[in-house]
Amino acid sequence: MAVYGLHASHEQVHPARLLDAVRRAEDAGFGAAMSSDHFAPWTSAQGESGFAWSWLGAALQATSLGFGVVTAPGQRYHPAITAQAMSTLSAMYPGRLWAALGTGEASNEHITGDVWPRKEVRSARLRECVDVIRALFAGEEVSHDGLVTVDRARLWTLPETPPKLYGAAVSVETARWCAEWADGLITVNAPVEHLRSMVDAYRDAGGRGELALQVHLSWAPSEDEALAVAHEQWRGNVFPPPVCWDMLPAHFDEVARFVTPEQVRASVNVSADLGRHTAWLREYADLGFDLIQLHHVGKEQDAFIDAFGAKVLGELCG
Repeated sequence: MAVYGLHASHEQVHPARLLDAVRRAEDAGFGAAMSSDHFAPWTSAQGESGFAWSWLGAALQATSLGFGVVTAPGQRYHPAITAQAMSTLSAMYPGRLWAALGTGEASNEHITGDVWPRKEVRSARLRECVDVIRALFAGEEVSHDGLVTVDRARLWTLPETPPKLYGAAVSVETARWCAEWADGLITVNAPVEHLRSMVDAYRDAGGRGELALQVHLSWAPSEDEALAVAHEQWRGNVFPPPVCWDMLPAHFDEVARFVTPEQVRASVNVSADLGRHTAWLREYADLGFDLIQLHHVGKEQDAFIDAFGAKVLGELCG
């Protein structure tokens, strides 16, 4: 049976309020949680961007939930620093942290002033980072010269069991590539046929471990309100790759001016009907997703958590 979690969106919600939200979600019956890891929001309307790694320590202490984090080693983070952060949290909270590794977006990574590489270079860089991180988790002293440079790095504080490294993918091709190295796969909601193709590509290529899905959704007591929330907060997130990889928040603000509310429905499950949300989530579970993380795209989380805890999770997990 699938486990349903809460996605903590640092781009939209102040970290103190996000901490309240994950506590509330655990009390409401959510079985897991997940955190974004941004330096900047996608658009100015979202308006936040707390530091995920310090927040994760507080969230792990405040709840008993397992947490995932989507992160991009290689530019903003040196892979040894990513490994040290994960190792420390896993030593303190055994078995409760995993990370989904991706190639990142310019909106976060540009802050270093380094060139934003082509996608194929970013993928090759991530693959090097994976090997570096795994070697550090194994207690090795690591030196590496390539798209990332590591000089005699060693982790002195190690967990008994290293945290799992999932692959983050939105395309069939990337899902197949992740099968070479990942302990699991995570993607975002999309048409069912596309999701089925991604699952098949990952498994057929030998992909192991859990399948995780982040579901962008908007719920409110009325359909008009649910759609208005999704349009106000998430209209900058309707653009497929490579657009979403290569722009800065000011660019998203500009292009999002032309996005209509109805266009947002292609990226966000919008409905005032809790039964409709239940049916969408059941359909995802039937595809084989083991872990389904729910991201209500509004800034206010309490009503969503309470409603889904009372009406949706009981239907899905009862």
